[in-house]
Amino acid sequence: MKLCLSEGSLGGLKVLAAAKATGAPVEVQWLPQEAHVVPFLTRPQLPALQLENGSFLFSTNVISQYFFRLSGKEISNFNNEQSDFANQFFEWDITELEPALSAALYLHVVQEKKGEDVLGIIRKPLDYLDQILTQKGTSYLTGDVESAADIVLWGSLFPLLRDDSFLPNELKALRSWFQNMNLKEYCRKAVESVWTPKGLLELKAHLQKHPAPSLTLQKSATNEAKEEESAQQHLSDVEIEAIAEIWSRGSASLPNPWKPQHPILPVEGMKNVLITSALPYVNNVPHLGNIIGCVLSADTFARYCRLRNWNTLYICGTDEYGTATETKAMEEGLTPQQICDKYYSIHAQIYQWFNISFDYFGRTTTVQQTTIAQRIFQQLLERNYLLTETVDQLKCEKCARFLADRFVEGICPFCNYEEARGDQCDKCGKLINATELKKPVCKVCQGTPVVKSSQHLFLDLPKLEDSLEKWLAVSQSSGDWTPNSRYIARSWIRDGLKPRCITRDLKWGTPVPLDGFREKVFYVWFDAPIGYLSITANYTDQWEKWWKNPEQIQLYNFMAKDNVPFHSVVFPCSLLGTGDNYTLVNHLIATEYLNYEDGKFSKSRGVGVFGDMAKDTGIPADIWRFYLLYLRPESQDSAFSWNDLMIKNNSELLNTLGNFINRAGTFVCKFFGGCVPTMDLTQDDKRLLAHITLELRQYNQLLEKVKIRDALRTILNIARHGNQYLQVNEPWKCIKGSDADKKRASTVIGVAVNIASLLSVVLQPYMPNVSTAIQDQLCIASSFNVVTNDFVCTLPAGHQIGMVTPLFQKLEAEQIENLRKCFSGGQQKAAANIQKTLGGKEHQEGDKQVRLDSEVLGMKLVTNVVIIKV
Repeated sequence: MKLCLSEGSLGGLKVLAAAKATGAPVEVQWLPQEAHVVPFLTRPQLPALQLENGSFLFSTNVISQYFFRLSGKEISNFNNEQSDFANQFFEWDITELEPALSAALYLHVVQEKKGEDVLGIIRKPLDYLDQILTQKGTSYLTGDVESAADIVLWGSLFPLLRDDSFLPNELKALRSWFQNMNLKEYCRKAVESVWTPKGLLELKAHLQKHPAPSLTLQKSATNEAKEEESAQQHLSDVEIEAIAEIWSRGSASLPNPWKPQHPILPVEGMKNVLITSALPYVNNVPHLGNIIGCVLSADTFARYCRLRNWNTLYICGTDEYGTATETKAMEEGLTPQQICDKYYSIHAQIYQWFNISFDYFGRTTTVQQTTIAQRIFQQLLERNYLLTETVDQLKCEKCARFLADRFVEGICPFCNYEEARGDQCDKCGKLINATELKKPVCKVCQGTPVVKSSQHLFLDLPKLEDSLEKWLAVSQSSGDWTPNSRYIARSWIRDGLKPRCITRDLKWGTPVPLDGFREKVFYVWFDAPIGYLSITANYTDQWEKWWKNPEQIQLYNFMAKDNVPFHSVVFPCSLLGTGDNYTLVNHLIATEYLNYEDGKFSKSRGVGVFGDMAKDTGIPADIWRFYLLYLRPESQDSAFSWNDLMIKNNSELLNTLGNFINRAGTFVCKFFGGCVPTMDLTQDDKRLLAHITLELRQYNQLLEKVKIRDALRTILNIARHGNQYLQVNEPWKCIKGSDADKKRASTVIGVAVNIASLLSVVLQPYMPNVSTAIQDQLCIASSFNVVTNDFVCTLPAGHQIGMVTPLFQKLEAEQIENLRKCFSGGQQKAAANIQKTLGGKEHQEGDKQVRLDSEVLGMKLVTNVVIIKV
C-alpha cells in the first residue's frame, strides 16, 4: 500500500497517526499539496491511499478506519455498541466538525484572527465533545481503549487546538483527552512529519487559493445550532407544556391535504411552486449519477412541497434534438425519430420504477417546441439581440458534412483531455469550439476533418449583460441558489459575456425560420431549456399561467453543475431579450458529481449502475433512493460505493429506522391486541415530544432551503430518539410488572407508535413505498399526509393497527461483492452476470478475497465517503 501525503495537509495528521498506531504496512510518499494522485478525480486530492489492487481511498476517515480494521484492533477490542458509537463520531466529524473547523481555520490562518471570532464558530462542537467525555467518564471517546475515532477527531482538531487559547479551560474533559492524545507517540510523530515550518506555509498558501468559507453563514448556522441544542437541553416547563398541549390536540389540528385537479394551475393566494429537472438526453440510459443530479432530487423536493400543501407542478421530459441523437441513430442504424421513441420509453420506465412523481413527463420533439422556440427567436431578432457571423467549422469531406458538437472529438486545448467533445470538455468542464480541438477526429468515419467557413446566428449576450446582472442580483439575493451555481454564474459574468452561437449545421432539430438559415437548426443549448415551456404547453394550453407569471410563481431548477451556465446565463438572456414577462428561475439547485467506486460512470464502457439495471439487482427502488439521497453531492463530489450501500442499508435502515418502527408496531400487537393503548404522559415523555418537535422543525427548515441530504439526517435522528426511548423505558419488562409498570408500558408504546406514524409522513419524499408500507401496517389515514411544524398525536388510544412486518432486509457482503463485480465494466456483461448473482449460485472463484474484503471493508467501515475540505 502507498499513502500519499503532503506537509501541512489538513487530513494528513489523522491518517499518518492511524498508520503508525496500527503498524500498517504502508509506504509513505510525500508530495506537493497540488499533486494529482487519484486519476479519476478532476482536482488534487491528498491524502490518498492506494491499495494493493490499485484502488484508491481518499476519505481521511475511511483511510484511518481501514488501518484499524486491517490490524484487527477494533474487532478484538470493541463490542457492537462501541462500534456503533465510533461510527457516529465518524459521521459527526464529517457533517458537523469539519465544516466548522474549515471556517475557523480560514479566519485564524489566513486572516490571522483570534479570540471569539474564531472560537464562536467552533464552540458548539467543542462543547459537544466535552459533554460526551464527561458523561461517559472514560479516557477515550468509545471507552477505555483508544480507537480510530479518537485519532480521527484528534487529527481534525489539532490544526486549530495546537493554539491552546482555542480550548477553553472550563472544558476539562475535552482538554484532558486532547492533551492525552498529544502525548501519544504516534500522534507526536505525525505532528513532526506533517506540521513542519514548510507545512504551515503550504497550509496557508493552500487556504488562500480557495474561496473563503461563507463565514457569516457558518456563524449563523452555528448560532442556530447552539440555540437548538440549548432549547433541547434547557426547554422551560412552559415551553414543554405548550408542545405537549399541541400534541394532545391530535389529528384534528392538522390541515386537510391539498389535492389539486389536473391540469394543475396557479392559485391566487397559495404558494405556487414550479419545479423542473434538467431534461435528460434521450440518446442513452441514465446512470445513478444522472438520476440523483436531476430527477430524484427534484422529485424529493416536489413530494415535500406537496406535503406542505403548496400548489406544486413538477415537469420534465427528454431532450431529443441535436448531435447526440443523430450520432446514436447512426450507431444503431435507426432514424433519429426511432431513437427518440425507443429511448423515451426506456427513460419513462426507469423513472416510473424509481417512483419519480412527475406531474407530466414530456419530450422536445413536439409542435409546441417548434412554435415556442421559433417565437422566442423571432422576438430576439426583432429586438436586435441576434448577430450574424462567419464561423470556421470542422468539415469531414469524406462524410460531406460539417461536424457539430458530438460528431467530433479531440484533445482539449485547456486540460489535454483526449476525449473532449466539439462543444465541451467533460474533464475540465470548459466550453470549447470544435476548431480549438487538438488532433480532431470525425466520430462517424474516424477521418481527419478540415476547417471550412459557414454563416451562423449568435445571441448577443454582451448587449444583454446589464439586464442579466440586474436580474441575477435580485434572484440570488431573494432565492436559494447553491454555492456552485452562484459561483459559476458570477464567473461567466466576471470573465465578460461573449456572443453565443445558437445555430448548427444539422438536420435533426428545431428549424431556423429565417431565409439563408433554413437548412440549419437551433443549437441544443438555446433550444433545450425552452423544452420546459413546451412540455408544460403539452400538459396544458394554459401554460403561460406558469411561465409568464413571475409575481405568483416560485421556480426551482434542478440540475448538475455542468448545466448551470445555460440555465443561469444563456436561457435567462434568451427570455429577457424577448421583452415578455417570463417566469425566470428563483432557486437554482445544482449538485456536484457522483462518481462510481474508484472511477467514473461510463456509458461507453458500461461502468457503473444504470437505471434499467438497478431493478434487476433485486434491491428495492426505495433503497436506491435512500442511498443516493444520503450521499447526494450537495457541496462537492461524492462516490457511490457498494460496501457503503450495504453499510447504510444494514445500519441506518435495518437497525435504526426499521428496527424502531417494527418494534413500536409489534409491541402494540403483542401486548395490546393491535389497539393503541392509553397514554398518560410524564415530564420525560413531554420532553421527548419536544425533542421530536425540534427535529421536525429542523427537517422543515432544511428542506425549505433544499438541503435534501441534511434533512434526511433529521429523520434518522427521530428514529434514534425513538429507539433510545424504548431502550431506556423497557416496555417489554414493564408490561410484566405492577399496575404502575403496566401503565408506564402503555404510555411508552403509545408514544412510540405515534413517532412511527410521524416517520411514515416525513419519509414520503425520500422513500415513498416504505412510507406507504408503514401507513398500511399502522392503518394511517391518507388525510394525515401533511407536514406542519408541530408533532401531534395521530394514532389516539383505541386506534386499531394492522399486521406489522419488517420493512427492510439485510444486504449480505457476498451478495454486494458479486454485484460490484457485475457492474465493473460492460453493461451487457453485467446484465448476464446479474441473473447469476440473483440466482443464488455460490460464488466459487475469489471466495477468500470476498471474505477478506468483507472483514476489512465490511459492515461498519465506510460511514461516509463524501469529502469535506476547506
